[in-house]
Amino acid sequence: MNAFSVTCRSREETAVVAAALARLLRPGDAMLLKGPLASGKTAFVQELVAALGSKAEVTSPTFTLAQFYPVPSGTFMHIDAYRLSSVAEFRDLALEDFVAGSITAVEWGDIVEQDFPNALSINFEFVENEDNWRKLTFSAAAEKWQAVLSSLKNQLGERLKV
Repeated sequence: MNAFSVTCRSREETAVVAAALARLLRPGDAMLLKGPLASGKTAFVQELVAALGSKAEVTSPTFTLAQFYPVPSGTFMHIDAYRLSSVAEFRDLALEDFVAGSITAVEWGDIVEQDFPNALSINFEFVENEDNWRKLTFSAAAEKWQAVLSSLKNQLGERLKV
C-alpha cells in the first residue's frame, strides 16, 4: 500500500491540497474520508467540489445521507455514513449505480469501506497544540491510485511540507 501525509496549517492550505487532488480525479473515483468529528472532512469536500468547478454550496449530508453536486466532469456525490449502523444500511440506500458515474466522497468511510475496495482513503487527524492544523494521510491499496498518489505527493511537495 502506498501512503503519504501532508500537514495543512490553514483552510487555504487545505484548498491547495483539494485543488491538487481535483485535477487527478475522474468519474468512478471514490474517496473514503476518515477521522474524528470536526477534523475537516466536510471542509475538504467543500474545497474539493469548488476545485472541480462547481459553484454549489456544499453542506454536510449528515441528515440527508447523500448530496449531489454538478461539476463539469459530471456529478460529485457526497455521502455521510455517520448515522449508518452498518454497511447493510448503506446498501439499502441503493447508491451504487451513482458511484460508477460520479466522483464520490464518503465521510466516515470506515463504516462502508468493504463496499469500496478500490477507493482512495484520506485520514484526517488533529495536530497536537495546533487548533487549525490537520494532518491528512492519503493511502490506497488499489493499483489505479498509485500514479495519482505519486503525482499528488510531487505536486504538494513543491508547495507544502509532505
